[in-house]
Amino acid sequence: MLKCRTVWKKLAPLARASSTLCRQNVRRTALNNGRTPAYVPAAHMSSGPAGGGRANQIYVLLVGAACVGGGVYTYRTVKGDGQRYQERIEEISSRPIKTQDSYIQTEPPAVEATETEAVPEPEPEAAPSSEEPSPPAADVEAVIPPETSEAPPETSEAPPEISEAPPETSEAPPGDSAAASLKVPSHAPYLLIGGGTASFAAARSIRARDPGAKVLIVTEEPDAPYMRPPLSKELWFSDDPSVTETLRFKQWNGKERSIFFQPPSFYITAEELSSAENGGVAILTNRKVVHMDVRGNKIKLDDDTEISYDKCLIATGGVPRNLQVIERAGEEVMQKTTLFRKIEDFKELDKVSRNVKSITIIGGGFLGSELACALGRRSSEFDLEVIQMYPEKGNMGKVLPEYLSNWTTEKVKSEGVKIISEALVKSVVSKDDKLEIQLKDGRLVKTDHIVAAVGLEPNVDLAKSAGLEVDSDFGGFRVNAELQARSNIWVAGDAACFYDIRLGRRRVEHHDHAVVSGRLAGENMTGANKPYWHQSMFWSDLGPDVGYEAIGIVDSSLPTVGVFAKATAKDTPRAATELSGTGIRSESETEDTATSPVASSTPAPSGSHKDEYGKGVIFYLRDKVVVGIILWNVFNRMPIARKIIKDGEEHSDLNEVAKLFNIHDD
Repeated sequence: MLKCRTVWKKLAPLARASSTLCRQNVRRTALNNGRTPAYVPAAHMSSGPAGGGRANQIYVLLVGAACVGGGVYTYRTVKGDGQRYQERIEEISSRPIKTQDSYIQTEPPAVEATETEAVPEPEPEAAPSSEEPSPPAADVEAVIPPETSEAPPETSEAPPEISEAPPETSEAPPGDSAAASLKVPSHAPYLLIGGGTASFAAARSIRARDPGAKVLIVTEEPDAPYMRPPLSKELWFSDDPSVTETLRFKQWNGKERSIFFQPPSFYITAEELSSAENGGVAILTNRKVVHMDVRGNKIKLDDDTEISYDKCLIATGGVPRNLQVIERAGEEVMQKTTLFRKIEDFKELDKVSRNVKSITIIGGGFLGSELACALGRRSSEFDLEVIQMYPEKGNMGKVLPEYLSNWTTEKVKSEGVKIISEALVKSVVSKDDKLEIQLKDGRLVKTDHIVAAVGLEPNVDLAKSAGLEVDSDFGGFRVNAELQARSNIWVAGDAACFYDIRLGRRRVEHHDHAVVSGRLAGENMTGANKPYWHQSMFWSDLGPDVGYEAIGIVDSSLPTVGVFAKATAKDTPRAATELSGTGIRSESETEDTATSPVASSTPAPSGSHKDEYGKGVIFYLRDKVVVGIILWNVFNRMPIARKIIKDGEEHSDLNEVAKLFNIHDD
């Protein structure tokens, strides 16, 4: 076509000149005819008009010949160019495409394999289909320069290099890091930082609202998202000696399940995420996000890999706190101290409990009391001494009213645990292969291993680089009602400090909150724009026979009113899971709502059961309004408790309110 255009440019001036000359001759002929004398013989007219008539015919013929010749030449040129273009395409299609280190086949899956790992059996002679010459270049994102297709000598020398690549890769483990970096997608439409419950709930919510969504989870842990509650509950009561490997456990109702939310087949690999037609959820394990550029919408991993995103969720959870006296005690003490949080911590403590004679748990909250009961069950089997110490007067003294805390302490003691209350640790030293814990009141405790269960510190490491606000009172990333920290950044789970429309600004560290806040964040990431109004609950089990569920602000410093009744065989965590069919009670109850609860018609017993707290309801009050409720061995009634707190009304007789929970029914 270029040649045709050139020829036309050359012929056009000639055609225009010929046309102009013809018009001039016509005008001259007309003028000459006007001056011709009348006596000119008519015989002269037979040969045409005088003064240039013949020249005009010659010019017309010349223009016609030029047009015909140009058309013929153009036709032949276009046809020839088409043939040469087709031959060129066939030549290019028959060549293998060369990258820096290996060949990439034209089918996308083969391209991914070449990018991520060495090809054990290269086939450079296999020519790709001539019908699909362009997809490889698109898949490798311009790694192959255009000049590659025009350099046959370089391409022809590639096969010998490839045949030597596999041995080099197998003998050079450091090269694996470079291959691994190729597996990380450069862009993720939905990026979730953290691999816990909140992150998984968000991923599931995003996929529910956007079935084609591409979600990437980046987690420091080596495992896919899993449930944390069984780590301190059901897993310790398993009869399977290989439970630390299978991570499967029997719930209180006897049904078996895995600690992981989904099997590996649920997820796709990170390198498949970009090309997945129907989207999916991919996980990058053992990767830490060290920097966040909120203006550029990208993050940097600990290996300097950068990933851009459209929308991002921060669900980094928290880090177990430790006592400063233990941190200052030195490496030898730290090696014999467990900060319980992850699967690795469960495996380590399980191994330690089978090989030492004494374990001391520091902390009297939910986690410390659950682990004390779990290890106490092993005390007789493994000749293990289990000690629990805390600064309060009784177990869960910061949550339960004093009378119920004392009752709980006796329950823990009955499990074979030695309780040391009102204990403030002064120092910890390693001496004679033992750890000596010196208390401020002079008491000395010797033990083989320490479990520090003294709370959680929200992980806000990204706040500085991202420029996100951290709440000075509660810790965690400060977010608005939609759990947003920025226009395209959300926070959920333990790391989120949110505003509760009933109870004010809060930060919650429980499983149910992680589920609900993660779900809501995922919905809002897909455009729902919903405010966070849900009152999350939490639960704790002291074995299969005693457990409670709580909602709202449960602080022992608040005034409380407790209404109790005699428990029956069905008023246990075991019976509750048999009824609901799940050991993770929040997963079944969070979808329920309370609708016009009907009070029990059975009257309350006339005489109170002194020191017998089989089952009951404890109301926590602030300004005469119920702000928190604990259901003690009362299960599957949480929607009612949630509605009472949501209503925010004053109640003159809480005994009547307690009837809504049917605690006096057998």
